[in-house]
Amino acid sequence: MPGIRSARLIWMACAALLALSPSSAGATSRIKDLANIEGVRQNQLIGYGLVVGLNGTGDTLNNIPFTKQSLQAMLERMGVNIRGATIRTGNVAAVMVTGNLPAFGTQGTRMDVTVSALGDAKNLQGGTLLVTPLLGADGNVYAVAQGSLAISGFQAEGEAAKITRGVPTNGRIPNGAIIEREIEFALNRLPNVRLALRNADFTTAKRIAAAVNDFLGVKTAEPIDPSTVQLSIPAEFKGNVVAFLTEIEQLQVDPDLAAKIVIDERSGIIVMGRDVRVATVAVAQGNLTVSISESPQVSQPNPLSRGRTVVTPRTGVSVSEDGKKFAVVKDGVSLQQLVDGLNGLGIGPRDLISILQAIKAAGAIQADIEVM
Repeated sequence: MPGIRSARLIWMACAALLALSPSSAGATSRIKDLANIEGVRQNQLIGYGLVVGLNGTGDTLNNIPFTKQSLQAMLERMGVNIRGATIRTGNVAAVMVTGNLPAFGTQGTRMDVTVSALGDAKNLQGGTLLVTPLLGADGNVYAVAQGSLAISGFQAEGEAAKITRGVPTNGRIPNGAIIEREIEFALNRLPNVRLALRNADFTTAKRIAAAVNDFLGVKTAEPIDPSTVQLSIPAEFKGNVVAFLTEIEQLQVDPDLAAKIVIDERSGIIVMGRDVRVATVAVAQGNLTVSISESPQVSQPNPLSRGRTVVTPRTGVSVSEDGKKFAVVKDGVSLQQLVDGLNGLGIGPRDLISILQAIKAAGAIQADIEVM
């Protein structure tokens, strides 16, 4: 349509001018990086199988009954009857096989799988996975896996020492599964497409819809909720939704973020968003250190005094207080100013966690604090 094409050229020219202007230093992102296409997704697959060829590091058959039962059932299918026989092999391990069926995966293409030990196997290195059907949530078989395992870890041991690096009971088989069943999804026949935002936000959803409408010159995008933007397929893209999405996903949008502080107290990691603001508040931080030292002395009696040797305790106690600084954080300071001011107090990450929580409790910080 001429109207849409001319509006598109005008929009691209304006975007080029904005890209050259100094004021366009914002952290813009492509719609492709901000949202997913609803319905275009992976599907998890899982299966149970056997790994053979291990160098005596497999399951203990007397301790792991399901490995023994699986081995007997497999050999019976091969025409070997071992019912009632004693099996002492340590070269077999029961495993769980997992993988992600890619979106639009076609029949005959390959996918990666992960193999994890299920019993008491010590090492899967050198093993080969036998044919294992991979099932979806509906119980249907979507892929079949088989192949040699690639193990990133290793284990070596002797009579009195053992070294283990990584996880030798977990491995991968690159391109180890063949897709046998496809998941039908007629993308090109959809009358409309919905974008699912990875970080739900009202402002970001509205900006995405505005960018799409400005680019096409007609109102085709509408924000439904903070995490969904619905796109109506224009007439010129009917039956060719892929081309439409290719045009849309490259548009640049400045995403909006909520003011949030994320704290991981176990590792001392603190992440603060760019919009965190602090009201006027005074902060003081000090470390109180109490040191107790023991230096016992031995008291011996004089010769021929019939006395006893005794130990005389001596305890030294000292108290010191560091960081007797008091700082005032001004109203509406930026993230950089806040960090610089707290660093000026000589505060470590773990002390900073307590200070941020105290500022939040005082109502002087305009941000949500999320503790992981």
